[in-house]
Amino acid sequence: MEFVYSFAGLVVGFIIGLTGIGGGALMTPALIVLFGIPPVVAVSTDLFYAAITKCGGIWAYAKNQFVEWKIVVFLLLGSVPSGLVTIGFLDQLESPEQLEYLINITLGVSLTLTSVAVFFRDKIQRFMTENTQQPFHRQIEKWHSVLTITCGVLLGVLVTLSSVGAGALGTAMLIILYPRLSMPAIIGTDLVHAVVLTSVAGVGHYQMGNMDFELLFYLLIGSLPGVFVGSHVAVKLSLKIMQPLIGSLLLMIGLRFILAS
Repeated sequence: MEFVYSFAGLVVGFIIGLTGIGGGALMTPALIVLFGIPPVVAVSTDLFYAAITKCGGIWAYAKNQFVEWKIVVFLLLGSVPSGLVTIGFLDQLESPEQLEYLINITLGVSLTLTSVAVFFRDKIQRFMTENTQQPFHRQIEKWHSVLTITCGVLLGVLVTLSSVGAGALGTAMLIILYPRLSMPAIIGTDLVHAVVLTSVAGVGHYQMGNMDFELLFYLLIGSLPGVFVGSHVAVKLSLKIMQPLIGSLLLMIGLRFILAS
């Protein structure tokens, strides 16, 4: 089984490097559906998995000044408290069946929303960029800080419950709120926020006793070289082909979790 876990980490890491789609959207469903890992253990382990695999990308974005630290702070003002409140709520659930149902339904919703974000990211970016002079955009700018904190609150709940959403959903939200930012700046900002949020949520789950460090170790053995190889192959492939494929896969998995719940 150790080899199988590492192979799964290799495949998911390769896809992360290839498309930029977060590990939570792929690894958590794989652990639950393919390997029969209990949902709470899969989510807990994947939070640390996502934090570690994404950590390597922060330096490059920060070095090239592609991180908007003020936006990161606003996001964290919403996501960290909501994540901690969610951990407290999960810790109070006495029934394992309730906990499993809540994680499964949240996972399904998060994956479905992520698939929509993947499908329509380019269209959302084009629409928002072309309409920066419209009245509705001026209203968005007026409430930037409040809206950013609100988005952080939503991401904190979703990521803590399902380990999904910090990547594609966070990027889509930033595109809507800050269309004038370059795509590298949006990705770099979202990446820093995602690493901090998944780390905080992971520590919370660890304190609940849900972590499997042995599983995490074997996943990372495969995923770290997978991310490296995938990022190098990505320059030769068109995202116009890969993103719809990944989006379709996430939509099918998300609907599967919703219907199964």
